[in-house]
Amino acid sequence: MKRYNIRAYALIFWNDCFLVTDELRGQTRMTKFAGGGLEWGEGLEDAVRRECREELNQEPIAVNHFYTTDFFMASAFNPNDQLISIYYEVVLPHPERIIAKEVAFAFDEEKEGAQIFRWIPKSELHENLMTYPIDQKVVSLLREKINKI
Repeated sequence: MKRYNIRAYALIFWNDCFLVTDELRGQTRMTKFAGGGLEWGEGLEDAVRRECREELNQEPIAVNHFYTTDFFMASAFNPNDQLISIYYEVVLPHPERIIAKEVAFAFDEEKEGAQIFRWIPKSELHENLMTYPIDQKVVSLLREKINKI
């Protein structure tokens, strides 16, 4: 059965850096933006707010749409799922409180579901840092936006 997998992600910028998460899921190491799947009964903005509460222990003070997937992408975990990812620029009340590591995949314990956060300086944010094509496209769009400022 073919189905849609709708995801909502937070683009968090603070102190000239972007927040990324390193995760271990199904024996796959991945670097991506914070966020996750839409739950039944949720709106898209509700989903990104919930993900911020769950992953970062903070309620966003501002959420603005940035990008929605505009090309076909099958899920890396289930080829019968078509991913639709929505990215929001998110402002948190206390980004300085996010516990972040300096080194990629510096998990306290290498186990299923492990997750850490890292701040990547905007000058070092490149497509090849991200694991998945949709995140890579978003990085490209972010870099375009940065260069226009």
